[in-house]
Amino acid sequence: MAKSNRTRPKTPEVCPVCDEDVPSRALACPECGADHNSGWREDAETYGGLDLPNEDFSYDKFVREEFGSSFKPAGMKTIWWVTAILIIVASVALYFLT
Repeated sequence: MAKSNRTRPKTPEVCPVCDEDVPSRALACPECGADHNSGWREDAETYGGLDLPNEDFSYDKFVREEFGSSFKPAGMKTIWWVTAILIIVASVALYFLT
């Protein structure tokens, strides 16, 4: 039988996908499973990390945009909001009084 002369690609020291250390001569990353076919490439050592935007992140602005500033859920009429609170209070009172 003839031997195949396939050369194995070089294993990077740090996984370019999950940024974890990879043992030398490993066939895949032990953390995320990336390998030469699914994520490593010839220029893996030159990968600089995530391409994140340079703008500052404001957590308060994010919360306001995602959840709004009102305690009451949007679209719920005030009478139903008050009714729900009264039912909860009455249920808790009945639980502790019986």
